Amino acid sequence: MTSSELSPAERFAASRNRSRTPQLQVFRSGLAFDLDPFQIKACEVVEQGRSVLVAAPTGAGKTLVAEFAIHLAMQDPRDKVFYTAPMKALSNQKYQELVAEYGASEVGLLTGDTNVNSRARIVVMTTEVLRNMLYAGSDLLQDLRYVVLDEVHFLGDRFRGAVWEEVIIHLPLDVRMVSLSATVSNAEEFGDWLQTVRGETDVIVSEERPVPLQQHVLVGSKYLDLFDSSGQAATNRVNPELVRATALGRRGGSRGGGGRPGSGGHGYSGRRGGSRPAPHPQANPGRMDRWKIVDMLDGLNLLPAIFFVFSRVGCDQAVRQVLRSGIRLTSAADRDEIREIVDDHCRTLRDEDLAVLGYYEWLEGLERGVAAHHAGMLPAFKEVVEELFQKKLVKAVFATETLALGINMPARSVVLEKLEKFNGEARVPITPGEYTQLTGRAGRRGIDVEGHSVIQWSQGLDPQAVAALASRRTYPLNSSFRPTYNMAVNLIEQFGRSRTREVLETSFAQFQADRAVVDLAQKVRTQQQSLDGYAASMACHLGDFGEYIQLRQDIAALENQNASRADVQGRGERDRRQEKITALRRQLRQHPCHACPEREQHARWAERWYKLKKQTDQLSAQIRSRTGAVAKIFDRVTDVLLDLGYLVPRDGSDATRDSSTLSRVAEVDVAAPGRTLRRIYGDRDLLVAECLRRGVWNQLDVPSLAAMAATLVYEPRRDEGMLSERYLPRGEFRTALDRTQTIWSELDDLEQAHRLPGTQQPAPGLALAMHRWARGASLDSVLDDADLAAGDFVRWTKQTIDLLDQLSVVADPPVGPVARKALDAVRRGIVSYSTV
Repeated sequence: MTSSELSPAERFAASRNRSRTPQLQVFRSGLAFDLDPFQIKACEVVEQGRSVLVAAPTGAGKTLVAEFAIHLAMQDPRDKVFYTAPMKALSNQKYQELVAEYGASEVGLLTGDTNVNSRARIVVMTTEVLRNMLYAGSDLLQDLRYVVLDEVHFLGDRFRGAVWEEVIIHLPLDVRMVSLSATVSNAEEFGDWLQTVRGETDVIVSEERPVPLQQHVLVGSKYLDLFDSSGQAATNRVNPELVRATALGRRGGSRGGGGRPGSGGHGYSGRRGGSRPAPHPQANPGRMDRWKIVDMLDGLNLLPAIFFVFSRVGCDQAVRQVLRSGIRLTSAADRDEIREIVDDHCRTLRDEDLAVLGYYEWLEGLERGVAAHHAGMLPAFKEVVEELFQKKLVKAVFATETLALGINMPARSVVLEKLEKFNGEARVPITPGEYTQLTGRAGRRGIDVEGHSVIQWSQGLDPQAVAALASRRTYPLNSSFRPTYNMAVNLIEQFGRSRTREVLETSFAQFQADRAVVDLAQKVRTQQQSLDGYAASMACHLGDFGEYIQLRQDIAALENQNASRADVQGRGERDRRQEKITALRRQLRQHPCHACPEREQHARWAERWYKLKKQTDQLSAQIRSRTGAVAKIFDRVTDVLLDLGYLVPRDGSDATRDSSTLSRVAEVDVAAPGRTLRRIYGDRDLLVAECLRRGVWNQLDVPSLAAMAATLVYEPRRDEGMLSERYLPRGEFRTALDRTQTIWSELDDLEQAHRLPGTQQPAPGLALAMHRWARGASLDSVLDDADLAAGDFVRWTKQTIDLLDQLSVVADPPVGPVARKALDAVRRGIVSYSTV
């Protein structure tokens, strides 16, 4: 709408807004496009000095609000801004973008294993790094004006989500937050909590995709709309032709028809006339081969496309299948540019490592416009794929779902081969939230008029279920917050025990629990009114009918026990139970209410009363368990730390008293071991601290300490069995591992005694490989030892480096100096290449 189309009142309001947000007008004038209403509203909130939560679909342009906050911070020569992201890949990507915008001197990067220009005015970091800064009271927090929490919906992640809550709770209140989230169904609830703990926070929700999404199902070779597009049906009605085609498919096959995308259907045999033969027979004749789908999308001008496969092996196999077919999606000029970009990223790789890494096959795929993208790949390879895809040089990427988590790789089309995935335990359907994240990649803003999602139909897939999944665009954000040992000692050192309990009561976890309690309490009150009514209806003028009905229920329970246990109980037990039934029946007949003429009518009301009373008691128990739930866990964590001497009672009394006594101590102090624990971060924080305290690693040399650090961070695959001793490093490592395992067992027993879940047992599956890597072994031999893909080895090695870095700072000699040497020994080869 132009200014001439606005009413005088609207023009006046717009002019007033411009005068209140002059920096927004400057920012907008430097853009090549105008802002959407939700972006304008969010930026106005930021310039007016309030925090903001922006919840919008993938690709809607949420990060532009963060960029405006950075623009504001750069207007004052002292102000700083931190940009946090949930993954190192996202941090690296954002760092490169900001360097291009503001120059390398103004931008820093902190990701645990990378420290670049940490005192810059704009610092990109992982959320864990900011959490650690807050607990350490880092001087880098001085002059901090804004913090951007990108992908803040990671707060619901069951492994790492607590970090986001810790940052939100402990960030100084004068720092403004720009929180960016995917579209969640309870954004207002999350915003209410932010308002409670952070003060002035506005919630801006947009559910409009910037590029409309057209959804399709591929039944055999027939390309059909998911929803009826005739215009004569209600919204989200399943396409009748799709229903017919899937019914035909269930009866044994489908035949193609005519049409184009967006019409009812489209039978496809290949742009090149279907002359290219399939290299292998199809495992399922009802499904198109992957190369044929690529060919089809190319012919329909629907590339570039991302194929979500949900399996690393499947991604790699898909690329090989497409290459065997002979498809080439690039021109000669494209191939020249691809080789130039690959050479730039990979020039530091050793020649002897290239074959081990599958470099030549990977490069062939890139040159033909096809690639895989998954966590098993070398980070440098993934970065190349991302850059080539963004530059439209790679046209088909076969990826696992991790690609959907924030990395800037939008496509024209997204293909879902299945609507279920393996979650580590079983194959489960993808959730509406996951579907939204995956299909959110379809449609490039400013390039595509619409995006396309394509679901490949398979036997047993119900079109109605697919439509229901595709129609539910949002998902709830639920807290995964739980107090840890490191968190406890840090907060107690800062606030004391009583104040810490109050701080933890402000967590989103407790906020949600309290809201649930309100609903439960209302239900209890409603049911109590019904109970009162039932009690009045069952009242008997002859006596206590509640007492009478209890006798009847006791008799019924004993009779059920006799019937259900007839084949296992002894004769004596059965006779004793029968004697008790006889005695109860005698009491029943002698009870005054037994003679009441309305006895059975009273009994019906009594049965309703008892049934509802049981439900009400269960609700009341839920209320008791949720009230102060986070503080109760904190108390248990504190009791463990008191038992072990990491905390001591403030009154100086003997710390060997039992934990039930200690738990009543109002205040505690952090002891010397606790101050060490304050600087140890990770799932096994207490185990690491206890091993340092007892000196069990004092005899380890450089390779053995690296192997031990890997043992403490590594998470084995579910199919990975116990290692025999011959697969472990020799010498002092084995003795140290035995002592470490013993300490873990002692801590696990103590945690169970305090009703805490405990931690996973240390896993030495990577120990031998890390030991050999630290001694200088070649990449191919180490990957063979580890039975890992190169990307996985790099990922676990970086986590090993992170722990060694902590040990180098916090551990006394001899462990500290050895850890520093181990850092240098491990950070080499492909591990050192995988940094910015």
